[in-house]
Amino acid sequence: MKKLLIANRGEIALRVIRTAQEMGIATVAIYSDQDRNSPYVSMADDAYHLPGDTYNETYLNAERIIEIARKSGAEAIHPGYGFLSENSEFATRVAQEGLTWVGPRPEALDELGDKITARRFAVRARVTPVPGLSEPVKDIHVLIDFANAYGYPVMMKRADGGGGRGITVVRNEDDLRAFFMSHDSLQGGDLDKYFIEKFVAQARHVETQCGRDSHGQFTVYSTRDCSVQRRNQKLVEEAPAPFLIPDVEQKLQTFSQRLFDTADYVGLGTCEFMVTPHNDVYFLEVNPRLQVEHTVSEEVCGIDLVREQLVIADGGHITQAPHPRGHSFELRITSEDPSKNLAPGSGVVESIHFPSGPGIRVDFGVAQGDTISPKYDSMMGKIIVTASNRDNAIARVHRALKEFSLTGISTPVALYDEIFSHDDFTAHGVSGQFNVTTKWLENTFLNQQAHSTRAGQPQSVVNRAPNSIEPSELGSSHGNTQLGAHSSTNTTFYVEIDDRRMKVSVPEYVIAAVSTSHRPLSTRKSQPLRGASLTTAPSSSASHNDSSVSSNGEIKAPMQAVVTRVNVAVGQKVEKGDLLVVLESMKMENYVYAPLAGVISEIYADPADGVDAGEALLKMDLTNHAESKTDQKSTQKDEKNKEA
Repeated sequence: MKKLLIANRGEIALRVIRTAQEMGIATVAIYSDQDRNSPYVSMADDAYHLPGDTYNETYLNAERIIEIARKSGAEAIHPGYGFLSENSEFATRVAQEGLTWVGPRPEALDELGDKITARRFAVRARVTPVPGLSEPVKDIHVLIDFANAYGYPVMMKRADGGGGRGITVVRNEDDLRAFFMSHDSLQGGDLDKYFIEKFVAQARHVETQCGRDSHGQFTVYSTRDCSVQRRNQKLVEEAPAPFLIPDVEQKLQTFSQRLFDTADYVGLGTCEFMVTPHNDVYFLEVNPRLQVEHTVSEEVCGIDLVREQLVIADGGHITQAPHPRGHSFELRITSEDPSKNLAPGSGVVESIHFPSGPGIRVDFGVAQGDTISPKYDSMMGKIIVTASNRDNAIARVHRALKEFSLTGISTPVALYDEIFSHDDFTAHGVSGQFNVTTKWLENTFLNQQAHSTRAGQPQSVVNRAPNSIEPSELGSSHGNTQLGAHSSTNTTFYVEIDDRRMKVSVPEYVIAAVSTSHRPLSTRKSQPLRGASLTTAPSSSASHNDSSVSSNGEIKAPMQAVVTRVNVAVGQKVEKGDLLVVLESMKMENYVYAPLAGVISEIYADPADGVDAGEALLKMDLTNHAESKTDQKSTQKDEKNKEA
């Protein structure tokens, strides 16, 4: 393997590039408009632009990525995590092109990628899943019988969900019936994509970082605990998983190997489990890729897991993991505001200062001046803290948090200080027990109903930098400046030729000669959010606190998001509170309900469309609603007259 294309962005792309360079492998990066100035793009040996403004046009554009691989001479593709990393069709396409796919074979992706097939697969591998039905159910009576047998609450889960998406907790029969009605086929729903499981209210999220090579050798690099979550998405992870009894550790190891051997899995992956206070171990899923939290496993086993991936993909042998050494925490630094219940936000990184010293590792994908766009995941980077034992690692986390600063965007740093001081987390309380479960963070620190489910994205102040000039201003020379003896200092910037990113160094006197402003070229300029220019601030309509109906009956998007489902059709009558549209933003589903009764007259958005905050999703005819209100008032008036 001499040249590797990384089909991803941000922190994970940078992570893969670093290891590849250490191994003497040339790297190819891909980037969208928003990521043009990201650190990973500059770090790669080669970089190619992805035209477009949506996921499908950029990082999910399989054909364009294959085309870039051919054009760049890449021999292998590393998918990172997210995007196309679990797409079996893309993995097959890569192999058909004669390229090496850094990941498990497509058949394993099919068996493990869908949550329903993964449940069936686990049973075949003699691994115990959470009690549930391993098939979609379209009969409400079957769902009610299951819930009565196992007790409420239960969970309705999308088979293709992930990262906390597509999970609905149902607490009684009325809620179950309401869920069924809102998702059944009569309303154009997607009930066939859901299955039911028992909701395990008190449990830890424990996983194993595993690897298996083409020679059948298997290892568990470490266990991890990922119970500190919000909206079923991880915030803090640690390795090894603390306070596990030996029987549970052995069961985790045995279950993981059964899963990998049964799937003939080749590559790295993570087996995820629920561990109850009674030490029951339930299988959740296999993530057939590298995960965000792989760093803590690397720290305690001393093995570069990206290197392992590349070696295994090249037909080499796996490194057997030694007994874990020390303890490691990973803190995800996201663009989320703890004062607003961790509502995701966006903006410009005004300044950033990283911690350093013994036991500190920083994996970041952004730098000062970067714009954090609501189009992508909220994670900007990670701080990994390692020490000789858990108590020392906790103390080191507090020191790292004091040294870290990031301005311009809200982060959960203040919340982390509280988490790492809480008796439940440190297990230094009266009981001396580890009481952190998957709902602990929300129950202890956050409101029960997250503001983020109805809050819009905050505006990002993206003004033109005062000392920057547009590349278009370098197009022609003006004035009579003499190009004689000048300073030899050069200014470096990047241009795209046939979509290939290339570095150009130009003497400053040349720039001064052709620039109308004679201002120095900024070597770094923030990219605007979609819909905002470099010279003006975004419109005040870019932030809304709730989905609303305008005077002409248009229903607006409460935030910038991707449309995942339109639940109504033109001509359909709806009542106040009916589900109209489902949006996805920052891996979180958001529901747009009818604010009033009426008839759907127009639909502007389709599934997979990206929409801005305040953009119209559909239009309702409110005439009937207005008439009904008038009739209601008239009736009330008549009743009062009769009483009089």
